[in-house]
Amino acid sequence: MKITLPLLFAITVLTITNLAAKTANPPADPGWPRQRTNEQGRLVYYQPQVDAWTNFKELSFRMAFSLTPKGGKEIVGVVEVQAQTDVNMDDRSVLIRDFKIKEVKLPGLDPEKTSQVDQAVRSFLPPDHTAVMALDRLVASVEKTQAPATVQVQNDPPKIFVSYTPAILLDIDGEPTRAEIADTNMGFVVNSNFPLFFEKGGENYLFTGQQWLKSPILEGPWAPVANLPKDMTKVANDPQWAQMKKPILSPSAKGKPPTIFYSNKPAEVILFQGQPNYANIPGTQLTVATNTDADLFVYTPTQAYYYLAAGRWFKASDLKGPWTYTTPDLPPDFANIPENSPAGRVLVSVPGTDDAKDAVLMAQVPTTATVDPKAAEQAKVTYTGDPEFKPIEGTSMQYATNTADKVIKVGDVYYLCLQGVWFMSPSATGPWTTANSVPQEIYTIPPSSPVYNVTYVTQSTTSEGTVQSSYTAGYLGTFITGAAVGAILASGTGYYYPPYYGYPVGGYPIYRPYAATYGVGSYYNTYSGAYGVARGVYGPYGGAAAGAAYNPYTGTYARGATAYGPYGSRSVAQAYNPYTGTYAATHQGSNAYSSWGQSVVSNGNKSAYTQHYSNANGTVGSIQGSQGGAAAGASTKYGDTAVAKTSSGNMYATHDGNVYKNTGNGWSSYDNGNWNSVNNSKNAQQQAQNYQKSGSSSNQASAQQRAQSSERSGQSAQSRSSGSSEVDREAQNRQRGASQSQRFSEAQRGGGGGERFGGGGGDRWGGGGRERSGGGRRR
Repeated sequence: MKITLPLLFAITVLTITNLAAKTANPPADPGWPRQRTNEQGRLVYYQPQVDAWTNFKELSFRMAFSLTPKGGKEIVGVVEVQAQTDVNMDDRSVLIRDFKIKEVKLPGLDPEKTSQVDQAVRSFLPPDHTAVMALDRLVASVEKTQAPATVQVQNDPPKIFVSYTPAILLDIDGEPTRAEIADTNMGFVVNSNFPLFFEKGGENYLFTGQQWLKSPILEGPWAPVANLPKDMTKVANDPQWAQMKKPILSPSAKGKPPTIFYSNKPAEVILFQGQPNYANIPGTQLTVATNTDADLFVYTPTQAYYYLAAGRWFKASDLKGPWTYTTPDLPPDFANIPENSPAGRVLVSVPGTDDAKDAVLMAQVPTTATVDPKAAEQAKVTYTGDPEFKPIEGTSMQYATNTADKVIKVGDVYYLCLQGVWFMSPSATGPWTTANSVPQEIYTIPPSSPVYNVTYVTQSTTSEGTVQSSYTAGYLGTFITGAAVGAILASGTGYYYPPYYGYPVGGYPIYRPYAATYGVGSYYNTYSGAYGVARGVYGPYGGAAAGAAYNPYTGTYARGATAYGPYGSRSVAQAYNPYTGTYAATHQGSNAYSSWGQSVVSNGNKSAYTQHYSNANGTVGSIQGSQGGAAAGASTKYGDTAVAKTSSGNMYATHDGNVYKNTGNGWSSYDNGNWNSVNNSKNAQQQAQNYQKSGSSSNQASAQQRAQSSERSGQSAQSRSSGSSEVDREAQNRQRGASQSQRFSEAQRGGGGGERFGGGGGDRWGGGGRERSGGGRRR
């Protein structure tokens, strides 16, 4: 996706909400086949079948088509095309433009007619024709022949708790950091994911979002409390604690309290609604837990448990553990999970599956921006005190620790990666200028560094003199990791990055955590193409710190207090990605560049807008190019375009130029106006072999003649049989892509898409990895 960055650098929630609204309901891929009509007749063209997608820009593909000239009969063929693409990650769409027809193939057509038909086909698909295709459909069609570059992430298992009743993970980021609250006898724990107070020399007080609990020690046990210490009233009336005023002044001890799991290390919770229930998965020896939002399976031959967290599989013989990392050693049955089953959502994390290959390829698709040099005027970095730097392990570089921004010192120059764009300065505080290029040394930063994600952002100067920046999913915290049996996506590096604490003189502690891998219940949701997370709260206890979601294609953590799902709440939410520092609305139409104020896919003088637009080439009521080409529902000087309704079935083009369709009773191939059953051709080939075997001396000549005749038919059958094998794969790809695209659209419209019952949780209750301060003096 290409975006031109404007001059204004706006990251307020209002601005981002407006941007999200512009792309809230972008026109989706309207479906296939498509049809075009003009004075020569009607052309129906079917979904592109990709031969190559070079650098995610140049697309070579085939399309089956049927041409019906005015007053003539239908002619079926294959058109081979080369085109350029622009990818919009926000709505997962691809604009296909600059059509160049390389060849038109017409199986069995009289050679005297081919030239005329060739020209007719080209009249429907001129060079400035455009089409919009769902990214999921295109990715599913791409042949994944090259192994992707992978990164060695940390796969040590987290602490895994199990509960059969509502539970909360009280997650402390390392050892508890306590701070006093001014003019009171109270204090608070700075690095807790839930509001956690303490009375000096007394009890600890935890707010779950529904009620208050108390305990003499953080490990528990915790019990409900109806009355808080008297000094908590002073806390409630302090403007610094305004968000806690109502819970403090109206405490409740009603209801059964949740189980509290305390951990100061990476941890996960498997929460069941009552005792575990399992269901068999057809065609496998696996059962799946049905009354939990966790992806938990049992392999019946060994009775071993398999649990998926942050894109990693862990195994145990007992739910109590111990757990070990086992992604490379999954039983083969995991790959046999039916894609259309509820458990099929985990296929994306099963090495070697088509779903995993699709996700890995999509993670490599870059989002690209043309950078206005004046954007540097708005680049600012705020430090807590004077800039502080730490060495980056294994390099000569250093990174800034007392800022939320990614500032890296290379030699005597400072580089700032801000929302997907690189800037540089001789001073750590600026002023900043747009970087024309980035030192290669930066790309040697290891995953063990909290600034590793910037290695997925590149920037260079084009031959035209413009600066282009691009990033891939790693910048947003989604990494391609290798297994011997295939690459998959992992959420987070798995490394623990200690937070930064700042102590201003006479002020309040400042706490800046880094992105975490565990404690967020990460999973990949194939219905929405998102990583959903549920940090801190498990079960019905949503409340104050609820609702979190990470989408690797939009780059946001969304958090809300009402509806839960991969995109958090539609009504009460804002978003923050601690990897990129990007704020955005809950709706998924926000990427790392959107905070700069633009939401249009652009490439030079061509753009794909999601709005009505008119020019000399026609009026378009959906996505269209700036040169007038349309995806659907358009009228142009080259004719009308619409989604085709045809009784011809779903057609496929093979590499040898043949066209196939599935009649419901098997594949048929097209030849000069006739559809021939591939199965019948196979029978002819078998008949030829039988003739050869049964020939005797008396009738050998006759048998040989019949065999040769049938063999010729069999050779044609062999070609068609090979073609049918090819279209079998193409049909599977097409079905998978259509299914993923539909699920994404449904999730987009519904603001969710996950079927999980669980709530979310605050990634640090000051708000998702943001800096938090307040509450008192350093203790």
